[in-house]
Amino acid sequence: MLDDATRYRLLTLLQENPELSQRDLAERVGISLGKANYCLRALIDRGWVKIHNFRNSSNKSAYLYKLTPAGLNEKIQVTRRFLAHKVREHADLTAEIERLRCEVESQNRDDGESDGEPLESANSLTHQSASQSNKN
Repeated sequence: MLDDATRYRLLTLLQENPELSQRDLAERVGISLGKANYCLRALIDRGWVKIHNFRNSSNKSAYLYKLTPAGLNEKIQVTRRFLAHKVREHADLTAEIERLRCEVESQNRDDGESDGEPLESANSLTHQSASQSNKN
């Protein structure tokens, strides 16, 4: 069974790039070619994707993977679940970061450090990480 993250990535990529080869799909999702084939077969068996044969410009047979109406509906559902999961994950990380900041502040007070350097480093790392996340 596909997890929501993999299903979301597959359905999104196929919707945006129906001409992708299985090899390209595997590379973009970060899975093996065999797993990509297995996943595509599962999506086809569920009626979420249809395959259309066509010939590309170099006269080789190729496939076009199109989301069906049921596939589009599944993409909406999996997007909602994936988003909810990411929101929970973000909340958990935010709470953990706050706990760590409090711990560093407490250790600074206990150690008698007044320059706040470890806390400033923690804040700097947090902001750097957030900046890198926004770029991705």
